[in-house]
Amino acid sequence: MSNEEVKDVISCENLIKIYKTFDIEVVALQGLDLSVKEGELMAIIGNSGSGKSTLLNMIGGLDKATAGKLIVDGKDLFKLNDIDIMKYKRDTVGFVWQNNARNLLPYLTALENIEQVMNMKGYAKRRTRALELLEMVGLTHRRNNKLIELSGGEQQRVAIAIALSNNPRVLLADEPTGSVDTKTSTEILDLFRELNRSLNLTIVIVTHDRQIAQKVDRVVAIRDGRTSSEYIRKISYAEELAHLNSIAEAAGESHEELAVVDRHGRVQIPEEYLNRLGLKGAAKLKVELEDEKIVFYSSELQRRKDDGA
Repeated sequence: MSNEEVKDVISCENLIKIYKTFDIEVVALQGLDLSVKEGELMAIIGNSGSGKSTLLNMIGGLDKATAGKLIVDGKDLFKLNDIDIMKYKRDTVGFVWQNNARNLLPYLTALENIEQVMNMKGYAKRRTRALELLEMVGLTHRRNNKLIELSGGEQQRVAIAIALSNNPRVLLADEPTGSVDTKTSTEILDLFRELNRSLNLTIVIVTHDRQIAQKVDRVVAIRDGRTSSEYIRKISYAEELAHLNSIAEAAGESHEELAVVDRHGRVQIPEEYLNRLGLKGAAKLKVELEDEKIVFYSSELQRRKDDGA
């Protein structure tokens, strides 16, 4: 199926979020645009304070945007009342957190944890469905073990099973590998890939770890509350697995970075480029159109060259 035929399951337009505390205003998102296709596995990356977790919370119905447009699975979140939001969180989205204590009860077994959540939501045939979910995340053999008997990675798998219990249209994961080792992190990301493939499940992962890009097809970078660039996979993940020893894989070049030009014509130049050229603060650049290229020139760098610096 081509991209033209796949609809957007998440659409953010000019999204703004301002937090107000007494006389202080903090702008977390400032005109962010983002679209996520149905069945896509993608990651949102950014440093602390970039706005990525704020965005995830708004997509999940845990926080409200100040202005803009946010539509998830055909639902305009700006138009939902409190009851609608509760139904939306119950039926449309599933959450996986870095701290799985938010999902799990330590005194229950893996199976009982899943059943407990389904019981609270009033689902029928809880035992059958819970066992199906444990099989889905590869933990059937640990169904009767309590949380203290499970490793961190196994606990996170139980948390993923719980997040899937309502058959969500979108699975949201906030730093899901942040508290596990590298090997376990790889296993969890492989599980997300398998769930995405087998269920055609839309999965959005928020992380500060750029290495996660190797496991997804698209990575959106956020800086200062706006989308700054995207990394698009050059070849499919399946093709890449078939060529693990290729030059591109060895060089870490499975993706190419694309700068994002927003609806107002704004573009964020990658921070590492600015640092390399010594352009800090409010640098001024000359912009020219050369054939089919948009070229940025720094008058400051030219002045340094002329001065022999």
